[in-house]
Amino acid sequence: MSHKNRSADDSLEGFHPAVVHWFQQHFDAPTAAQARAWPLIRARRSTLVAAPTGSGKTLTAFLVALDELFRDGIANGGALPDETRMVYISPLKTLSNDIRVNLDAPLAGIVSALRASGIDAPEIRAAVRTGDTTQQERNAVRKRPPHILVTTLESLYVLLSSDSGREMLSTARTVIVDEIHAVAGSKRGSHLSLSLERLDALCEARGEGRPVRIGLSATQKSIELVAKFLVGDNAPCEIVDVGHARARDFALEMPPMPLEAIMSNDMWERVYDRLVELCSMHRTTLVFVNTRRTASDRSSRQGCRRGTSWQPRTRASARCGTTAEAR
Repeated sequence: MSHKNRSADDSLEGFHPAVVHWFQQHFDAPTAAQARAWPLIRARRSTLVAAPTGSGKTLTAFLVALDELFRDGIANGGALPDETRMVYISPLKTLSNDIRVNLDAPLAGIVSALRASGIDAPEIRAAVRTGDTTQQERNAVRKRPPHILVTTLESLYVLLSSDSGREMLSTARTVIVDEIHAVAGSKRGSHLSLSLERLDALCEARGEGRPVRIGLSATQKSIELVAKFLVGDNAPCEIVDVGHARARDFALEMPPMPLEAIMSNDMWERVYDRLVELCSMHRTTLVFVNTRRTASDRSSRQGCRRGTSWQPRTRASARCGTTAEAR
C-alpha cells in the first residue's frame, strides 16, 4: 500500500515529549518522508521509504526505535536490559561507521532533555560490527550486547552463524536496511534475504515476534519489487514514496573568444577566473577533467586563486574520469 498524504504536525504525536523537544530544537518540521513513515513504523508495519538524499531518511528509520528504547528505559526506572533491540544493516562498511557517529547527536540531545525534566535517562548503547571491528570490540559486544547494532550484510551472516551472535540478535525488534537498491537483484541481496528470514525465525523461536523491517533508498525501480524484496512475497509492506526528482539548473559556459585546438594561456586564465566565480557561489564544486595530471595542475592553480585547498580525487569509474573537488 502506498501512502501519499500525512500532516507533518500529526506525525510527532505519540513520541515522548523529550524526543519531540529534541527534534523541534534541531528541525523546523518533519520532512514529507518522516511525516508519512513514522505513524506506519510506530504501528509496527514493515515500510519501504523512497525519498531523495537530504530528506532525513536515516532519522525516519531510527527515531521511532529510539523513542521505544527511551520509553522502556524510563518505565523501568532509567535502566534497560542488556539486549539488542535494533539492527541497522548497510551494504558499505564506511556508511556503517558514519551512521554510528550520527546516532550520537540525537541520543545525547534526548538524554539532555530528559535530565532537564528531572527524568532518569536510560543509557542507550550503539556498536558497530563489521569486518574491521577489532577482537577487543567484538568481545565487548559479546559480553554486553548493544541496544543498537550497526552492521553489514556479511557480518550479519557471520553473527547468525555463531551461538553468541544468535543469542544477541534474538531480541531484535527493528531491522533497518539502508541503500536497499544497492543489493536488490544481486547475489548479496539473496544472501541478505536469507539472513533476514533466519533472523525472523530466531526472534519467533524466542517468543519476541518478527522484527519490523524498514528499507531506505533514494533510487528504487520498480518500487513494488523492492518492497517484495524487503519483506518477501507473502508479507505486507507499506510504501512511502515522496519521489526523488530535483530541480536542475543547467548552463553551458564558453570562453569569450573562439575555441581552438590548443587553448592559449589567456584562454585558460579566463576559464580559471570563471571557475573561481562559480566555486564562490556554491558550497561544493566538482570539476571533471580527463587525467590525474590535469586535475592536480588545475586544482593547484584554482587553489592559488581562491586561497583555499582543492583536493584531487581519482574516481574508479572510467566514465567519471578524474575529479578535483573544492569545499
